[in-house]
Amino acid sequence: MSAKIISGTETAKAIREELKKEVAELAGKVVPGLVTILVGEDPASQSYVAAKNKTAHALGIHSEQVTLDAETSEEDLLALVEKYNNDDKIHGILVQLPLPKHIDEGKVLYAINPDKDVDGFHPVNVGKMVVGEQCFLPCTPHGVLELLTRSGIETSGAEVVVIGRSNIVGKPVANLMMQKRAAGNATVTLCHTRTKDMDFHTKRADILIVAAGVANMIKADQVKEGVVVIDVGVNRIGVTESGKAKLAGDVDFESVKEKASAITPVPGGVGPMTITMLMKNTVQSARQFAGLA
Repeated sequence: MSAKIISGTETAKAIREELKKEVAELAGKVVPGLVTILVGEDPASQSYVAAKNKTAHALGIHSEQVTLDAETSEEDLLALVEKYNNDDKIHGILVQLPLPKHIDEGKVLYAINPDKDVDGFHPVNVGKMVVGEQCFLPCTPHGVLELLTRSGIETSGAEVVVIGRSNIVGKPVANLMMQKRAAGNATVTLCHTRTKDMDFHTKRADILIVAAGVANMIKADQVKEGVVVIDVGVNRIGVTESGKAKLAGDVDFESVKEKASAITPVPGGVGPMTITMLMKNTVQSARQFAGLA
C-alpha cells in the first residue's frame, strides 16, 4: 500500500490563509514589512526572490526588493543592511544567498539586527533556538516541524534520523526535534558523509529527514516498513522537452513510497513551506515591534 502523501503545497496554502487573516487583523496597528536584497543575477536567486515578493504581496505584507550589481562592495551592502535595521517600516531583512565571492557572507548576516533576522541565521537567534528560547526559527526546519505536526505524525519518543549536517537544515532540525516541544521529544541521530554505516541508522528510523543534496540517494532497501519520510532535497536532474528543469529529491520517491507510511514529494513537499515560514516570521516580527506578541 502506497504511503500517505504529505503535501507541502496544501499545508503552506492553509498557513498562508491563516497569515492573511492575521495581517488583516493587524491593520491600523502595524503593517508587516519585508525587504529582500539580491546581489548579482544568479537565476535561481532571482526566482526565489520573485517568489518571496509575490507571496508577501498576496498576504498583504509590505514588500521591498533591492537588486544590486554583482560588483557591489561589501561596505555598500553593509550600509544598506544598516539602513533597513533602522527603518521602522521593515520588520524582516533577507539577504539572498549565495553572495559574490568578494563579500563575506558571515559578516553580512551578522550585521542584520537579530530582531529582523527572519531567516533565523543570526548567531543570537541560533543560540536562542538551541536553548529553547523564543526566537525566529530557520525557515526550512520550521517548515518540516509544521508538516509533521499538521499531518498528525507523532514525534514524541520516535527514533528520528537526520541525514545532512548543514547549518541551514540538518543541524537546526536535529536540535529542534530533540527539544521538549511540539514536533519534538524525539531521539535524534544525525548522519553525514563520515557516518560509517548509514543503512544501520536509516533502517532504525521511525522518521527519516533527508537533506543531503544527493539525488535519489535513499532507496527502499534502506528504510523500514512504515517509516515517515521528509525529503528536503531539491536536485536538478535534467530538463524536459519543453526546457523545464526536472527535479528529484534525495529520496527515491517511487520505491520508498511503497514502504513508507507517509512521505513528502519533490516538488510540492518541503519547498513551499520555506517561503511560508519566512512570511510567518515576518508577521511575528511585526507583532513584536508593535508590542502585540
